[in-house]
Parts: sequence; structure tokens; C-alpha cells
Amino acid sequence: MQKKVDISVMGCGWLGLPLAELLIRTGLRVNGSTTSEQKLDILLQSGINPFLINLSDPELKQKTLENFLQADVLVLNIPPKLRSDGGESYLQQMAVLRKALLQSPVSRVLFVSSTSVYLDLNRIVTEEDTSFTHERDPDNTLLKAERLFQDSESWVSTVVRFGGLVGINRQPGRFLAGKRELPNGDAPVNMIHLEDCLNILERIIAQDKWGQVYNACADEHPSRRDFYEAATKALHLEAPTFRDMEETHFKLISSQKLKYELAYVFSHPDPMAFF
Repeated sequence: MQKKVDISVMGCGWLGLPLAELLIRTGLRVNGSTTSEQKLDILLQSGINPFLINLSDPELKQKTLENFLQADVLVLNIPPKLRSDGGESYLQQMAVLRKALLQSPVSRVLFVSSTSVYLDLNRIVTEEDTSFTHERDPDNTLLKAERLFQDSESWVSTVVRFGGLVGINRQPGRFLAGKRELPNGDAPVNMIHLEDCLNILERIIAQDKWGQVYNACADEHPSRRDFYEAATKALHLEAPTFRDMEETHFKLISSQKLKYELAYVFSHPDPMAFF
């Protein structure tokens, strides 16, 4: 049996790897998973106990997953790929993980989710506004996944819904560069910098903020037009254009609950200063 550690980070990618490294610097023992065999050495060199785990692999060894889950806390950071099959394979992977969790010593789960769970309500949106998604989009993949890990007597979970992720090697200017006649130019953007993502997740763990749901977006919400024009300019790329005189559909995500309960001040409060 693998020796029990403090935290297992499922998905050591763009967000998960620096998070695992941060947790190690705070003195915690960390297991980390990757689907890439070539990345195992990178994890090992960072002081992370590395595991090769692909939840969609029918030949996944249950012993490997069992050893990976020998921890007090699980950070679940696997973003769904919804375009291929509408999220069905993602939910199947989450079901595999949940079944293994039931046989593990994990008592707390930190689920990394997204503000895409909310509908465009054309107003400020808080954590309770998923009630509209439940009513109008009951098959929403992310909400189903969140519930898989919230509805359990074996552990307590906290869900963090991040806005659009920006930071090292993830430059939003590349997404829309040169595109024409895009919709919703006046809609507010909901973005968050990698540094704030890491600090928020670490603080939730350090402060034992369990059984909660938090939105996490930068304080300022510039328009989609202004943000992507600045983002492309910073990369010396062609700016996108947006339609004029069009009805705007939007959601403005509030992070007030997180800021109050965690006493958190954003390191990068203005997305226009991300570049």
C-alpha cells in the first residue's frame, strides 16, 4: 500500500502542476497525476509523487488509482472536453473516480470548476444562480460533475468556479486574433490570472473552507471588445472586430463571497493589466 500523503492533485497540467509545487513549498506531501508518460520525470523533479493515470483508459490499473488516492485531500482538476461527445465521456471518467474515492481515505475534495455553469442572465451572477441552469439546462455536464462530488457522506467538498484562465503560456489574444464581426462586444469579461487561481486554492486548503461553492474572477470586468483588442495588441496580432448595435447577452460574475469568507485580495484585480 502506498504511504498516505496530505494531498493528491488529479491533473497536473497548466494549473495543477504549479499548484502542486506551491503546496509542496508550504510543507505538504503531494501525489500528482498526469496522462503523459513523458511528464512523470517533471513531476518527480518537482518533489511530487508521480502517477500515470488516464481515467478514460479501459486498462487503467485500479491499484494505481487506489495508491494515488491515499491522501487526506483530493484536488480534482480535469477540465471537460465537451465538443467531442457533449461531455458524456467526461462524466464517465468522473464516475470511475468517484467509485474509487468511496474506497479511499480521502475526506475532502476540492473540485475545480468553471463559471460556464451559469447562463447569460444579463446581470450580476452569484453562486446561487445555478438554480436557473438546473431548470433550463438540467443536462449541464459541469453541474452534473459537481454534484457527483458534492453528494456524498464519505467526504466534504468545495467547488471553485473560475472565470477565463490567463497567465503563463495562456494568452487570450491568440483566441480571437483577426476574427471579424464577433458578437457581444459590449459584454463584460470574467477573467482570472493564474497567480490568483493558485493562491485561492491554497488558501481554501489552509483555512479548511469545506462544504462551500465559490466564484473566482478578477474584480474588474472590461468589455469583451476592449479586453481582446488589448490582448491582441500585446502580442502584436491583428485585433478582432465586433458587431455594432447588437443586443448583448452576458453574465457578470461576482466573487464577493470568496473575497469575504477567505479575506482574499486579488493580486491581479484588473484583466486589462494582465498583458
